[in-house]
Amino acid sequence: MIAYFVDFVIVAALIIGITALIGVITNSIGEKLFGGKEKMKFVNKSLDVQSGWNQVGGKGIYKKRTY
Repeated sequence: MIAYFVDFVIVAALIIGITALIGVITNSIGEKLFGGKEKMKFVNKSLDVQSGWNQVGGKGIYKKRTY
């Protein structure tokens, strides 16, 4: 019974992980192939909204990369 439960958990984790990975890969391929001029639309809008905000955080080691 323990082996069945372990197998069930492993298969569930693989199904969830593979599904999430396929979604990310498909999204990135779609943006690169079909994005056209608007690839950076949401990144640019986010930068516009955040302009003028104070910088917070440490020495920049963990800061998010800006495009």
